[in-house]
Amino acid sequence: MDITALNGTSTPPQTTSAKNAAETQDRFLKLLVAQMNNQDPLNPMDNAQVTSQMAQIQQVTSLSTLDTSIKSLGTQLGQMQALQSISLVGRDVSVPGNRMQVIGGVAEASYDLDGPAQSVKLEVLGPAGNVIDTQQLGAQSSGRQALSWNAGNYAANGAELQYRITATNGAKPVTTTLYAHDKVDAVYSENGSLKLNLARLGPVDYTAVSSVN
Repeated sequence: MDITALNGTSTPPQTTSAKNAAETQDRFLKLLVAQMNNQDPLNPMDNAQVTSQMAQIQQVTSLSTLDTSIKSLGTQLGQMQALQSISLVGRDVSVPGNRMQVIGGVAEASYDLDGPAQSVKLEVLGPAGNVIDTQQLGAQSSGRQALSWNAGNYAANGAELQYRITATNGAKPVTTTLYAHDKVDAVYSENGSLKLNLARLGPVDYTAVSSVN
């Protein structure tokens, strides 16, 4: 991945902002001098007025400097994010989704429970959307839970399946977030955003990755 391409080749923000700040300050000082040269001799500007206007130009310069710092920080964060994303190529990651693939007779996925559950049920769906297997997973605590389903005679290796989790705590449902596991094939930039291309799931945002497996 070309990090330079992500950063672009435009003029560094520090140089441009510093030049703009200097030009603004120069224009202000020229206007202030012209105002003082053309002031009414009988009603001249007092020190408070001059001090107030000088304070205004200092505020403008400070805002310009702050803008430069923010842009520079954004560029550095973008570079760090790009470097981190490159290290994900070839790694297995988890992203939101309810799909899983049978590999070596086993399909793996994970899910988050928003709270403790007394009963957790797994349903595996076939290509047509029909339920091909149901398992009771028992009581589970809140947080991330790993899922490993033995396909047996239900599905062949390489089969793409979907799953759903139903969790309850007494009579109350427990909110569940499902995650799919997949391998990162490539990293690229699109419209200023980092994207990951996953082997099965295709393109996803870099920010969609919830964990590296």
